[in-house]
Amino acid sequence: MSLKVAVQMDPLEGINIEGDTTFLMMLSAQDRGHSLFVYTPDKLSLEDGRVTARGRTVTVQPVKGAHATFGAEQRVDLSDYDVVLLRQDPPFDMAYITTTHFLERIHPKTLVVNNPAEVRNAPEKLFVTGFPGVQPPTLITSDVAAIYDFRERHKDIVLKPLYGGGGSGVARLMADDPNLDAMLDLHAMIGREPLIAQKFLPAVSKGDKRILLVDGEPVGAINRVPNAGQVRSNLRVGGTAQPVELTARDLELCGIIGPELKRRGLLFVGIDVIGDFLTEINVTSPTGAQQLKRFTGVDATDLMWQRIEALRAEG
Repeated sequence: MSLKVAVQMDPLEGINIEGDTTFLMMLSAQDRGHSLFVYTPDKLSLEDGRVTARGRTVTVQPVKGAHATFGAEQRVDLSDYDVVLLRQDPPFDMAYITTTHFLERIHPKTLVVNNPAEVRNAPEKLFVTGFPGVQPPTLITSDVAAIYDFRERHKDIVLKPLYGGGGSGVARLMADDPNLDAMLDLHAMIGREPLIAQKFLPAVSKGDKRILLVDGEPVGAINRVPNAGQVRSNLRVGGTAQPVELTARDLELCGIIGPELKRRGLLFVGIDVIGDFLTEINVTSPTGAQQLKRFTGVDATDLMWQRIEALRAEG
């Protein structure tokens, strides 16, 4: 089966080919005989019910400085494609949400991965709240008094933007930290969205586990260990990837959320686990596949394509 695949992502020219999961998705697609077209979200258009994108065909290879060979720029009708990968990075802002509305017009005739309506309906730090008992104590609010009350009760908290990503804007605030007012002021200047406060989990010093799931089934995990004295373990802000095994609790958490991921058509998902707690369900552009393949030989992106091909064969 040869599929026509369009990839909606941040500029391909600037990615780190040794760590970027979308790049591995493209390599895997190409190895399986699929053709690739790439465009950035700002080149997506909706006119008279037609969803089009201006971009380029591309051939990829794992060679630094020469990882992409592009064809001439052209505008295409995305309904002519078999698959669209929705893979631009957060922030999950109105521009991001608008692209999900556009892509919803062509899905599922053109299979959008992940399902754009469900990406829109499953913000990563909100979606997880629908599964009782899996999270550490968590507050989502714009109410300053409520945040102070939460810190008073839990003493040591992590504050982060609700719709951010990649570790941006994450700060640890202990009971006697005088910077809470300044942090709240800063977030208020940036936007009107609520903040998320969570009880600090000391287990983060041992790592923040990223578990990848394909169609609701766990396929492997990596451990992201923060630098000494840091609370953020995201790879893009300096966290170090290490091999790790799935524990019984990890499998329990995957068993709790997996059926709902499958029901919603969220085919490629990354969840974050610290100790015994699930902190986020990442459905926009989860990462970690390259590190997982390097450590274990398991290619989560190839497993994703196997599932996509099966779905396309079913019609």
